[in-house]
Amino acid sequence: MVKHFKAIERFVKDESFSGILLFLATVAALIVANSSFGESYFKLWNTPLGVTVGSHTISMDLMHWINDGLMALFFLMVGLEIKRELLIGELSSIKKASFPIVAAIGGMIIPALIYIAFNSDNPKGFGIPMATDIAFALGILMLLGKKVNPSLKLFLVALAVVDDLGAVVVVATVYTNEIHTEYFLYVAVTYLLIWLLNIRRVTMLLPYLLLGIALWIFIHSAGVHATIAGVLLAFAIPISSKVDEKEFIKNTRESVNIFEKHIDTIPILNHHQIDALEDIAYNYDKVQNPLVKLEHQLHGLSAFIIMPLFAFSNAGVMLNFSAISENLLIVLGVLFGLVIGKPIGIVGFTYLANKLKIAQKPDDLKWSEIVAVGFLGGIGFTMSIFITQLAFLDQNIIDAVKLGIFFASFIAGLIGVLLILRSYKTN
Repeated sequence: MVKHFKAIERFVKDESFSGILLFLATVAALIVANSSFGESYFKLWNTPLGVTVGSHTISMDLMHWINDGLMALFFLMVGLEIKRELLIGELSSIKKASFPIVAAIGGMIIPALIYIAFNSDNPKGFGIPMATDIAFALGILMLLGKKVNPSLKLFLVALAVVDDLGAVVVVATVYTNEIHTEYFLYVAVTYLLIWLLNIRRVTMLLPYLLLGIALWIFIHSAGVHATIAGVLLAFAIPISSKVDEKEFIKNTRESVNIFEKHIDTIPILNHHQIDALEDIAYNYDKVQNPLVKLEHQLHGLSAFIIMPLFAFSNAGVMLNFSAISENLLIVLGVLFGLVIGKPIGIVGFTYLANKLKIAQKPDDLKWSEIVAVGFLGGIGFTMSIFITQLAFLDQNIIDAVKLGIFFASFIAGLIGVLLILRSYKTN
């Protein structure tokens, strides 16, 4: 349990620093977009780039390569986190999972319904207020330090994982382009090959990643949003290692003994020692869990490069508030969905589930803390912006919605912080 808590703490620290970078990237994007460099900023992201593989060519502008390509790696990491939590983490048992699952479901349904209530004639943007930005939310908790109950962090992480899964489903089923069914056969065959690697207990990551690239190409060609390839690949990455811990300890101890036995006076390693080191390296590679290894490798790339780059390329909005008045109902749907819908959904669903004994509130969590998490869940930001780009084509609408997301995330985050501080004082 202590080991699992330390892993969560490392995750929280990385995510919190990522949240700070996201904030800085967002501020930088807004400043540059509204400066004398604004025209160059927007031209940069519209620069066309193409990749040709055989007779197949994929051509997109730079922003789409970030949103469809690099974000596929982000979704790969998200998928790995979801699978890990389902198998060994906070969602690995019904008792552990029921409360955050109910919270996440409420936090998705109510915001979507609020958005639809404002935009019944054009409800396609309903997915925008459903999302939670885990990096920003955990960043706020980290800045509050010891004022935050550790169990509240665990609850927020588990809730956000389920929330991410919901976002994946929405992106895959709602926000797709024109479907080209002829590519689904290639998708199915490629994905089958990936699962055959899993079944044959292949733990080397390279074959999975190479087939994952092919899967991305075919899914993109089929018209489904290509980031889904990352999630599908994640679910097929094995979690079991080829060598268990006891066998690793036994083999490593034998290799260390051989290394020690052949120590001599020559200041370079002899072939016995080199062979022993190679055996240790071999066993080191085989004892690692492929899923955890890949998640660890992707986390820094995602947190410190992909997400800040996504924020810098997508958050640049001309501060033209007339766009908000022209699209007021859409903006209000997003604003009220995040600021009001999220806390009502998270708190309301968990309260009812607890009363009906469908899910049980953890004893070390107070209802005031759950209300605070409800508001922190209203920090949509990254995922909300991502879905905005998929839901709308009109740039005026996109810019207006982005401003609404910024404002809503600020209000929700501020209320969440005040509630946490108030809860801390009453302890």
